[in-house]
Amino acid sequence: MSPAVREIELARFRLEESGWSRETEGDLVAVEEPLEIRVEGRGLAVVMRTPGHDRELVAGFLLTEGLIRSANDLFDISPCAAGEEGENRGNVIDVFLRDPDTFQIERLTRHVFSSSSCGICGKSTIESVFLSFPPITGGPVITAEFLRKLPPLLRDSQAGFDRTGGLHASAIFSAEGELQVLREDAGRHNALDKVIGEALLMGRLPLSESILLVSGRISFELMQKALAAGIPIVAGISAPSSLAIDLARDSGQTLAGFVRGSGFNIYAGASRIDPL
Repeated sequence: MSPAVREIELARFRLEESGWSRETEGDLVAVEEPLEIRVEGRGLAVVMRTPGHDRELVAGFLLTEGLIRSANDLFDISPCAAGEEGENRGNVIDVFLRDPDTFQIERLTRHVFSSSSCGICGKSTIESVFLSFPPITGGPVITAEFLRKLPPLLRDSQAGFDRTGGLHASAIFSAEGELQVLREDAGRHNALDKVIGEALLMGRLPLSESILLVSGRISFELMQKALAAGIPIVAGISAPSSLAIDLARDSGQTLAGFVRGSGFNIYAGASRIDPL
């Protein structure tokens, strides 16, 4: 079974014509476990995530937190020997840098612990939330019909959600509509870090001709992570927050929300969407 999924036994209650019934059944749930990130053996952060694609998650986390600027800053990302025994097996990752002397842990903008449900709730100060990434210019122009057709492609590829109903998804599409990479996680920001980390490790950053689609609401942090990866168009199945809209307008990104059914809203960067 996938490390992202666990089978459990539960009591299922159903309301029937004769009243409530109770049955004991097996079910699948999304796994959530802590991952400790160490840089050169030094504890950096603990993130609550769904196991799988941990190297991508760590690479994306370091990039979107502004701790590295490119894959050239990385020497290796590997499971830490201290995590090979007992219950911590596989839940510790050590990062080795090409130039360790340049690493400044003070640039980390969150406290040591981050839950899967909240990305910026671990930020230490309001000022630290606003990382410095350059605004986006250019990028593809897509049609409204093109954008409308992306959510079904995302949904058809959410294998983890199909099994558990408890995982968020982030996906990168090309300007031609090809699904290039999709990752799922209990945390929305983790799913996006995994997508960005994959692009980083594969040498595909910046994603300046790509479209990001997320399965839920669009928070400020998701927009900021997309900005760090150079993504010009960000779309979500649900609503954006006010701060996400402000960032998109300031950064030159296109932000689309409620992309489902026969329409959607454009909150920023409408010039990249052609109604024809």
